[in-house]
Order: sequence, then C-alpha cells, then structure tokens
Amino acid sequence: MTASVLSVSLRAGHMFSKDVAPRIRVVAGFGVEGDGHYGETVQHRSRVRANPLQPNLRQAHLIQAELFDDLRVKGFEIVAGDLGENITTRGIDLLALPSGTILRIGAQARIELTGLRNPCQQIDSFQEGLATAVLERTVDGRLIRKAGVMGIILTGGDIMPGDSIGVDLPPEPFRPLEPV
Repeated sequence: MTASVLSVSLRAGHMFSKDVAPRIRVVAGFGVEGDGHYGETVQHRSRVRANPLQPNLRQAHLIQAELFDDLRVKGFEIVAGDLGENITTRGIDLLALPSGTILRIGAQARIELTGLRNPCQQIDSFQEGLATAVLERTVDGRLIRKAGVMGIILTGGDIMPGDSIGVDLPPEPFRPLEPV
C-alpha cells in the first residue's frame, strides 16, 4: 500500500478537535495557515505559559488512520480531525519513524518529524477512556504513545486528501521519537 493523505483538518483557536477541510496550506517555519497552532514560537497554551519564546515543534500534527481502526474495535468512534490532527494518513507507520524523518507530501510540502504527541487529559473529555486506549506498554514496561506525531514545516505548499507521502530517513544512528 502506498502512503497517502486520507484527510486534512484545521481550526482557528484552541479547540480539541479540528474541522475537515478540502485542503490545507502549510507555511515553512509556521505550520498550518489558519490553524490555532500556527506560529514560529510555541502555541500550545500550557507551553506558552511556561515559556512563550520556545520554538514551535508542533506546527503540524499527523495521525495514522490505522489508529482509528484499532480504536473502533475497542468501541470508540473516531473520525479524521477528532483528535486534533491536521493530517490523517493511511499506509505509513508514523510512530515507527525516527526523529528527523522528512515526509514529502503532495507536490511541494516537506514536514520534519520532531516528536510524539503526548496525550493530554482533553482526550478523556472527548470520549471517556480514550486516553488509556491511546497508550500501551511494551512487555518491558516502556510506554507507547499512539496519539500521533508532531512536525515542523520545512517547505510550504498545499496538502489535500489523496496526496502521496514519501519518506526521507535521517542519517543513522536513528533517534526514536520522544514526546514534544
């Protein structure tokens, strides 16, 4: 299966879910135009309170649609945009990619993966028990966060459903994605 964009979403302001759109425009160094997390410096409210001058490592939020399939089996009804992602993918294991991976999306956009989304308490406010459902532990006790990955925009452009996704891995040794 070829990796592709299933859906794109954005929302002005700081709401948990985002609205599905026919396309989004990403801007290098800033994020998704018109989205509440658009900016060169951190836009997440708790991080702004801590230090508003931090670089914005969360300019775009991506989730693989395969997570929604897994959650559906557990009794949750999740659709694109519900968990606040800007880009919903299919056919790529985003969580397995190393930090610094560059995703080539559509004709021009390039997004560098900076880390994992750390699920917050708002997930349980959206659907009770969902926070636990997007976290797992390996047999050795390591926590697996499945609520998506975050990235910065290297090259801007329009992204729309059906766009292909190419992957450029960083030089070895690979560093695993950590929460940002």
